[in-house]
Amino acid sequence: MPTTQTPTAIKTLKLILGPTAAGKTALAIRLARELNTEIISCDSRQFYTELDIGVARPSPDELAAAPHHFIACRSVTNPFNVFTYQEEAIALITRLFQTHDTLIAVGGSGLYIQALCQGIAVLPDPDPALRLKLQQQLQTEGVESLRAMLRNLDPDYYHTVDPANGIRIQRALEVTITSGIPYSRLVNQPHTQRPFNIEQTIVTHPREQLRERIDRRVDQMMLLGLEEEARRLYPLRHLTALNTVGYKEFFTLWQSCGDTPFTLTQSQRTVVADTIRLNTWHYAKKQLTWLKKYANPQQPTND
Repeated sequence: MPTTQTPTAIKTLKLILGPTAAGKTALAIRLARELNTEIISCDSRQFYTELDIGVARPSPDELAAAPHHFIACRSVTNPFNVFTYQEEAIALITRLFQTHDTLIAVGGSGLYIQALCQGIAVLPDPDPALRLKLQQQLQTEGVESLRAMLRNLDPDYYHTVDPANGIRIQRALEVTITSGIPYSRLVNQPHTQRPFNIEQTIVTHPREQLRERIDRRVDQMMLLGLEEEARRLYPLRHLTALNTVGYKEFFTLWQSCGDTPFTLTQSQRTVVADTIRLNTWHYAKKQLTWLKKYANPQQPTND
């Protein structure tokens, strides 16, 4: 009599998405506790041990409430790129699915979420001389000179990239020149089919309420010692990971006043906090735009 094999159950990755300050961490922890499972972070700044208050890293109590991965796991001097993250995260998920039917992934960094769920093509490393040349051009001639090159070499990406993001524009040029193929064509290769279900939950709020939540979060960060954290990180300000809302506003002020991380006056502290609130809100709006496209890829976006 032939034996019947029970089919292997399909595993599920519960993906919790949302803009900054929406409440993703609290929901992820609640679900992880209910399901007795573990959490994979997709936040591109919470990877780094040196960054805490300014990136709203989960508190020690929150981290103790459920197992977390990719939180404070490496130094800013040894940064992740999205391809390394993709490789390590998928290996981890494969291992964890051996003992769990469901896992939780949470974050607001679109590129890292895409890498986890759909895959990102591994792009060629540039010639060091080319990278140095573009870096020097960015420093001496500004981002507009790189944008002009990108418009000629990859007009599709030119029209979608943040025009102020010189690092991202430089990387696109490196890939395009090295490979001879437009960056936009390489990164838009067909998606990888993951061998697990992905269930999305988007956490957000009406815009006025979300902005109030951002304002309260910035107030709390300031009370927790964000200024002191930024002062400690000032020597590392040249690193990409420190080009982050919550730190760069302090760095800009200090650089404009003698390049020394002095203690701010109350009026200076108020101005910096207001600037962080505004910049965080602008970032949240970009996240909301990306979420519309990601959750509804056929839906046009008017933001």
